[in-house]
Amino acid sequence: MARIELRGIHKRYADGFHAVKDLNLDIPDGEFMIFVGPSGCGKSTALRMIAGLEGISEGELLLDGEVVNELEPKDRDISMVFQSYALYPHMTVRQNLAFPLRIAGRPKDEIETRVNEAAAVLQLSDHLDRKPANLSGGQRQRVAMGRAIVRSPRAFLMDEPLSNLDAKLRVQTRTELARLQRRLGTTTVYVTHDQTEAMTLGDRVAVLNAGELQQVGTPRDLYAHPRNIFVAGFIGSPAMNFIAAELQGGEIRTARGDLPVNDWWRERLTGASPNQSVILGIRPEGFSDAALEEGTGPEFDVEIEVVESMGSDLFAYFSPESTGARSQSLDDLAQQSGLGDATASRPGEQLVARLDPMSRVAVGQHARLRIDTSHIALFDPETGLSLADHESTAPTLTSA
Repeated sequence: MARIELRGIHKRYADGFHAVKDLNLDIPDGEFMIFVGPSGCGKSTALRMIAGLEGISEGELLLDGEVVNELEPKDRDISMVFQSYALYPHMTVRQNLAFPLRIAGRPKDEIETRVNEAAAVLQLSDHLDRKPANLSGGQRQRVAMGRAIVRSPRAFLMDEPLSNLDAKLRVQTRTELARLQRRLGTTTVYVTHDQTEAMTLGDRVAVLNAGELQQVGTPRDLYAHPRNIFVAGFIGSPAMNFIAAELQGGEIRTARGDLPVNDWWRERLTGASPNQSVILGIRPEGFSDAALEEGTGPEFDVEIEVVESMGSDLFAYFSPESTGARSQSLDDLAQQSGLGDATASRPGEQLVARLDPMSRVAVGQHARLRIDTSHIALFDPETGLSLADHESTAPTLTSA
């Protein structure tokens, strides 16, 4: 196993494109680290620099305290699993698993032992004499992982290994992968654009955008205490709602109504100026149907525009009753995350509430929604940064 350190890592290409900018990250021995972000954010480039498949323009990469910038990929003792299975079609599963050990010149009895052990771990023992064409997509991906496992490397690098699987198989394989990593305890760096994978797999998650590290922390940290608008909008499904607002006294004033500033935020806003403009973020889970559930908290009357029933959840969409929150950070979020192209509205132009499936809200009708203020965040419209003190402990979220 290995500790991986990235110190001031940059990647610049010959055409001037700056793909990775001053990346500083310490990945402890045995950790499952996720790199997540939109397409083109630099996550795969960073992974390939760790593997030695991309040169480092500036900075230092250390494995167990040793600078390895100039070390060849084969000498780093790292195994990589790619998006494509990259199996040899004319070889059986057994032969595919054994191939890296044969190339390394390992003894036959050792090869057989390692192949059998990896096959047992990956539930491939009954398929060792089959060829890839006769396997399912999930089985092929497990063979690809097995080929990495048999080498007993210092670290695993995985570049979107589940993206070619269908939705159901992706969930199943994701669970198997998490269990496997815990069992092996091998340092793993996993790249994905899917924030659901990031939040369910990783010990910690590093969010990247435009080549820069935005925030790194546990999935809970990122969800409960985002450092900026990009992290807040990228982490969570559906994404956080953004509303233009003003701080006035002890209230957050919006076109929909006023919210009290809760105690946690009041302690961190002592330096806020009177009538300060802010962007209010509210998680969809922060809303509840006041007609269905008793509780306390501010309530808003809204007209429901769209309802999506997901079985376990009900998503209700409505207007913010204003031109919506606007800032350069929100525009960047829409562009970088694809929201500007993938949906009819950009962040801040439509709000969504995640409600109990028993809710009776209906399209075209008014509903009374209650807000749990422990699910809110406040951001500076100019910088996009959270107004919270991030050295402090994040507030405890309660169920909406």
